[in-house]
Amino acid sequence: MMTLKELSQLYYLNREIEMDSQRIEELRLKAENASPSPISDMPKSPNMENKMERYVAEMVDLQVIIHAKQQQFIHEQKRLERYIGDIDDSIIRQIFKLRFIKGLNWQQVARKMGGTMTESYVKNTCYKYLRQTNEKDAKDGVDPSYNANMGTRAKM
Repeated sequence: MMTLKELSQLYYLNREIEMDSQRIEELRLKAENASPSPISDMPKSPNMENKMERYVAEMVDLQVIIHAKQQQFIHEQKRLERYIGDIDDSIIRQIFKLRFIKGLNWQQVARKMGGTMTESYVKNTCYKYLRQTNEKDAKDGVDPSYNANMGTRAKM
């Protein structure tokens, strides 16, 4: 069993990585503007060098953070793929892959699924599956915070 929050982690990790990457680009531009022109014979301002050093240090820190998030993303993706691979129904597996691994919105999932599937159908099918799985696990006495695929308690 996996919660909707756990299923959505790839999407949110990817968003964080994108935001951090954008911040690095912003800092790179600031550092370029803070650095004195190499052609200039003008004395260098210590204030400009301090700013540039701060920007570079922050960029390095962000790169380390991004790398850690990328590793976490890979781990979460593998965990999610194992969970989805254990789903018996092919249609539900496809819906879960498109929504939670590829990060498509419900309308895009419906389009990719083709046929007569609507946004409402794929969304309701997903939530119905999760609800039934939770109810079955509760009936069987499985702790809902227990993740059978990882043998650990889910983080809330």
